[in-house]
Amino acid sequence: MTGVQGHAWWQWGIVYQIYPRSFQDSNGDGVGDLRGITRRLDYLQWLGVTAIWISPVYPSPMADFGYDVSDHVDVHPLFGTLADFDELAAEAHKRGLKVILDFVPNHTSEEHPWFVESRSSRGNPKRDWYVWRDAKDDGSPPNNWVSHFGGIAWAWDEATGQYYLHSFLREQPDLNWRNPAVVDAMMDVLRFWLDLGVDGFRVDVMWETIKDDELRDNPLNPAYKPGVTNPYFEVLPLYNHDRPEIHDIVRRMRGVLEEYEGDRVLIGEIYLPVDRLVAYYGPEEMPGAHLPFNFQLVLLPWDARRIETAVASYEAALPRHGWPNWVLGNHDRPRIATKAGPEQAGNAAILLLTLRGTPTVYYGDEIGLEDVPIPPYMVQDPVEKNVPGLGLGRDPERTPMQWDASANAGFTTGTPWLPLSEDWRSRNVASEGDDGKSMLSLYRRLIALRQSEPALMVGSYEAIGADADMLAYVREHEGKRFLVVLNLGEEPAQFRIPEHAGGGRIVICTTVEREGDDAPGALEVRGNEGMVVEMEVSRR
Repeated sequence: MTGVQGHAWWQWGIVYQIYPRSFQDSNGDGVGDLRGITRRLDYLQWLGVTAIWISPVYPSPMADFGYDVSDHVDVHPLFGTLADFDELAAEAHKRGLKVILDFVPNHTSEEHPWFVESRSSRGNPKRDWYVWRDAKDDGSPPNNWVSHFGGIAWAWDEATGQYYLHSFLREQPDLNWRNPAVVDAMMDVLRFWLDLGVDGFRVDVMWETIKDDELRDNPLNPAYKPGVTNPYFEVLPLYNHDRPEIHDIVRRMRGVLEEYEGDRVLIGEIYLPVDRLVAYYGPEEMPGAHLPFNFQLVLLPWDARRIETAVASYEAALPRHGWPNWVLGNHDRPRIATKAGPEQAGNAAILLLTLRGTPTVYYGDEIGLEDVPIPPYMVQDPVEKNVPGLGLGRDPERTPMQWDASANAGFTTGTPWLPLSEDWRSRNVASEGDDGKSMLSLYRRLIALRQSEPALMVGSYEAIGADADMLAYVREHEGKRFLVVLNLGEEPAQFRIPEHAGGGRIVICTTVEREGDDAPGALEVRGNEGMVVEMEVSRR
């Protein structure tokens, strides 16, 4: 992969997210690890992706499976050692793969040495490294903020007689980013990993990192329905999300990356409407995140008109210097094959890998992995334990990668930490790699086409009017044009190629037999079918 001149690797490349607990176990304890990832790098090179994003591997009590960090500059023994990380990074770079690491700035574990000091006394120098406040006169918490994982976002500390803020679990106290010492310490964490050769960071809950300086109550949510709505949205998160000062922090992070040679990338996890999301690019003269994650395909219904409108609004909102990106799923959201249905998973792959912007592939999506039902006695996720019955648990989309038909799908010689899907003997990398009609083969063909054609990597985007459940657009660069046509419905439909566009040839299709067929002025598109058409030279 040579990229496109004038574009950074994170613009023309493809990011692949690895949830390390579930990718590959190397020592038989049932949990994936760094050596396991290193073992599978050849597969990732074969697949054709450009970069791997690894979810947290730091030391942690694992209350939230690594997002409760107790040491930002080491590796949890469950995953290996710093030496194992060095080997992983070196082997990835040998294969031309970039390495992106999760960075968790909003909170730490309660076992982090910083918090141990902070809660030791009100006079400790690190007391102000976290958000501590007195109770109200009646003894209640300082405000009405709600935790993402259920209940009020404040925990009482009996020893020092104050509450501390935790936006997630009580075991995850929030750092005080209004303290310059905290900012400096966390910037040094970035430098530690950059010195080890990391190519960038995905920043966890970037938009929540700094809170209102007055800790004001959030307004009540008039649309909240107890027992139906996620309890987190009982109040509208006005004062604990998206505060104006966050952009100074993001610029500071970007500045640290720019201290290093090469194109290091800063990716932000940001669940906000598009008009607020794009602010995280920052102004051109003071840039922020390279890629504020765009979650529209994760959150929207699988509907052609809704998606078409969302793409248009996103393209229109992007600042001149902003580069788009797209995500179908991740470790917090249902898998796309479950959300859209297995019949539409191929169309989802085409959409992700042909829209303008950087795509992120979630491990297992390339084999069509669906959410795996988790029996109550096997539930691991604290969200499901704290807020049962609303379908908020994230275990179903975190199950082990399925490599082959051997015991435990080749993931582990021990007992997997979460169960496999029932069809693991047929839905796995080995079986699908030999099947030209499989989801994995479709992903490989799509990736190979995308990474060989600048029009699909960095070209322009133009929506083409389509009816009913059809979605169509053209990607173009230096005269080379590709038409993408997706039928998001079950019924066959006809798509008429605009007269000025001429005909073309189907180069990718979810119905493999049609690849190589001519594409005349009128295309018969079957239900659930999608295709990429290489167009004749424009007649305009």
